[in-house]
Amino acid sequence: MSTDEPQASERPEKGAESGSRGLLQKTSVVSAMTLISRVLGLVRDVVFARMFGASLVMDAFLVANRIPNMLRRFFAEGAFSQGFVPVMARYRERHTSAEAQEFVAATAGTLGLLLFVVTLLGVVAAPLLVIAVAPGFVGEDGRFELASLMLRFTFPYLFFVSLTALAGGVLNTHGRFAVPAFTPVILNVVLITFAVWLSPRLEEPGMALAYAVLVAGLLQLAFQLPFLKALRMLRWPRWRPGHEGVRRVGRLMLPAMFGSSVAQLNILVGGIIASMLGVGKISLLYYADRLMEFPLGLFGIALATVTLPYLSRQYASKSLVAFSATLDWSMRLVALIALPAALGLALLAEPLVATIFYGGAFAEQEVVLTALALRAFAFGLIGFSFVKILAPAYFARENTVTPVRIGLVALAVNFVLSVTLAWYLTRIGYAATHAGLALAISVAALLNAILLYRGLSREGVIRHGSGWLALLLRMSVANVAMCAVLIILAQPLSWWLSAPLADRVLHLAIHVAAGVVTYLGSLFVVGMRPAQLGMRPH
Repeated sequence: MSTDEPQASERPEKGAESGSRGLLQKTSVVSAMTLISRVLGLVRDVVFARMFGASLVMDAFLVANRIPNMLRRFFAEGAFSQGFVPVMARYRERHTSAEAQEFVAATAGTLGLLLFVVTLLGVVAAPLLVIAVAPGFVGEDGRFELASLMLRFTFPYLFFVSLTALAGGVLNTHGRFAVPAFTPVILNVVLITFAVWLSPRLEEPGMALAYAVLVAGLLQLAFQLPFLKALRMLRWPRWRPGHEGVRRVGRLMLPAMFGSSVAQLNILVGGIIASMLGVGKISLLYYADRLMEFPLGLFGIALATVTLPYLSRQYASKSLVAFSATLDWSMRLVALIALPAALGLALLAEPLVATIFYGGAFAEQEVVLTALALRAFAFGLIGFSFVKILAPAYFARENTVTPVRIGLVALAVNFVLSVTLAWYLTRIGYAATHAGLALAISVAALLNAILLYRGLSREGVIRHGSGWLALLLRMSVANVAMCAVLIILAQPLSWWLSAPLADRVLHLAIHVAAGVVTYLGSLFVVGMRPAQLGMRPH
């Protein structure tokens, strides 16, 4: 094992880390890679909608895919990343290269064996897991049997994608953000290929999607290994649960496993209730959620991915002023982007759904019902976006207890609202009962963000620089102008459903471009300049 110290090229320049320019450049790289993945993700969802619609098969696959994906958010993108990245940053700052390599090998071996056991149990207990997350599937319509079979093939994805997240955490800590951000592209390419090519050749077409998830997990892990080797971080995994770094990651993971994944638990609660509302409700929520996730993943998650390593290193080096400035700057960017994105999704709900999904097995009723859920999800985008940058401010300081407490409150509110709205909407005979579940998830996300922010303010962790009042006033003017333009350009749903696909795409592009140009132009007219977003000492 090499004992060389990290080369100069392996460590980011200190000056770049403390300023907004370096952070913005890294965020732009991640956003660019994420854009590719999200566009392919939309193509994948269009294929799903056209081939399977809001059907029994699609419901079964979504449940079978949701279980490993939910655990992925807990173990990989959620708890593990929040626990691993701060410790990895500490090893880079305070330990030798050999010690960092040993830490990575010990983490990979320990995590890998635990994941293998969990995966084996998940495959064996697939029917019980389906009952737990979709009790409404139990019956004679076949959803339960199909979902259980699919889960036996999708569950191993957890093993591969969690190790992929470990590799991505190492790369992110070394400032190599592009490769982990590009990796999800592989999943989308494989799913599209299997759906189009393999699905028509199978007796049960939906099984092609389950096979695709398994293959994609293996390919994603294999893709990142050469880049780890280039950093001299690819070592044979070792079972070392007693390693100091591994134990530290474990201590941070346990509470973070819940605190960083409240959004997923909220969606899980919605899915459980949706499974009892009839065939297709889970699919409708999925299509609406995918459209909401597009702007969230494009910028919110990208910014969070880049911010956590920066905050972790700043806290490890005692740069508390820079820590606060980074957080303040991130909040400004999220405020500038999340609010207009949410308003745009709400105002363009029908055009978006009709243009992207309408056709084949996805009929007019599905367009209307999906658009209602999208409107309910839209305002949750603001909460989800702020949670993505506020939660890392706790995890970077190795405080994983507070987000858990806040998450419990948000989860309780979501559960009460979901049950209440589902009961009330069902009682009055409202067809879009699933939209009530989407609204409950959005309210919980907003509450989660507010409570996280209040905690940071009370602890004095975040101290806002000057210019916030002016920023909010300028944003208000720009958002009002954007909404006015979109309302003026609006066309009835009947036009979107009757127009050829090419016309729908063209008019949607015009609407989106007009909204973006109006928003940015209005910001410029009222005095907003890019330089005003730079981080300043407090």
